[in-house]
Amino acid sequence: MVKKLILALMLVALTASPTLAKTIVFATDATWPPMEFVDANKEITGYAIDFMKAAAKEAGFTAEFKAVAWDGIFAGLASGKYDAICSSVTITPERKNTMDFSTPYFKVRQALVVPAKSAAKCIEDMKGKTLGAQISTTGHFAVKKTEGVKDKSYDEVGLAFEDLYNGRLDGVVCDDPVAAQYALQNSKYKDALKIACVIEAGEDEFYGIAVQKGDKEDLDLINKGIEAVQKKGIDKQLLAKWIGGSK
Repeated sequence: MVKKLILALMLVALTASPTLAKTIVFATDATWPPMEFVDANKEITGYAIDFMKAAAKEAGFTAEFKAVAWDGIFAGLASGKYDAICSSVTITPERKNTMDFSTPYFKVRQALVVPAKSAAKCIEDMKGKTLGAQISTTGHFAVKKTEGVKDKSYDEVGLAFEDLYNGRLDGVVCDDPVAAQYALQNSKYKDALKIACVIEAGEDEFYGIAVQKGDKEDLDLINKGIEAVQKKGIDKQLLAKWIGGSK
């Protein structure tokens, strides 16, 4: 009788469903190549997406990605429409007042992209010119802080580059990996545009994953994954894949 009971318990243990991994839903404005964008197969992909998938594997959670327009992405987090934001969000003191951030996962600088024939060497050379940037990004903030330039904002950075290509703008300011993607690698733009300079803002900029204030459970899992990815050098492999080298 005891043997039958033990066998029955073993059978239950073997056939029991495994504990499901926690799912974290990440919002992303997938218009920011090579960090996060929609590929030819209509899949959300990019450096940050691969990074967070690797982090999920290391930390034992499931990562899901939801395409969300940049305008309103922070309000959606605050209202609980998703758990986190993985969308090239620079960690700033102002943003830290309303949301919590993960360990930084990418160092970034602002770059000025201009037509290939332009003589501009720095953003100060653009006085009297019109500069475009994606609205409410640190590139947009950099433009607005520059004296003597005209500011034109866009919902997507790709629209700014299209206007620059077509002569409707004098320059675009955006994060340096995005600048490199459009000015150096994009087949349509690479012969027509160039990176004039990297804008020295005084302080280093870092991307982080944003979560709701006080969401320690998700933040701890995300940080565990980020730290494992960095410790194992997986981030270096992703840099080589998406950006072509180390930063």
